[in-house]
Amino acid sequence: VQLQASGGGLVQAGDSLRLSCAASGRTFSSYVMGWFRQAPGKEREFVGRISRSGGSAYYVDSVKGRFTISRDNAKNTVYLQMNSLKPEDTAVYYCAADLDGRGSFGPWGQGTQVTVSS
Repeated sequence: VQLQASGGGLVQAGDSLRLSCAASGRTFSSYVMGWFRQAPGKEREFVGRISRSGGSAYYVDSVKGRFTISRDNAKNTVYLQMNSLKPEDTAVYYCAADLDGRGSFGPWGQGTQVTVSS
C-alpha cells in the first residue's frame, strides 16, 4: 500500500482543518488506518486509528473530542477532521496502515504540514 496525505496548511487557533490520505492498492479496506504527527524536535506520536469498516475509532487524550477520523473504503481514503485547533497541534501529519494487524504501522510518506498560529 502507498499513502499520500494532503490538506495541511496554516490556520489560526480555534480553526478547523480536514486532512485526507489517499491509498493505492486494492486492499485498503483490509487495514486498520492510523494518523500520526511529528512536531519539530519531537518524536512522531500516535494520534488515533480507525477500524477496517470505519465503525469504530480510538484517539489519544490530547485530541479526543476535537479530532475525528473517518474513512471511505470505496475511495481508498481516510480523513482526519481537526476542530478547535491549538498551537500545540502544529506538526507534520502522517497516515499509515497497520501492516501486520498488530500495530506495525507504515509505510511513511511525506506527510502534510499543519501549522496553527496563536
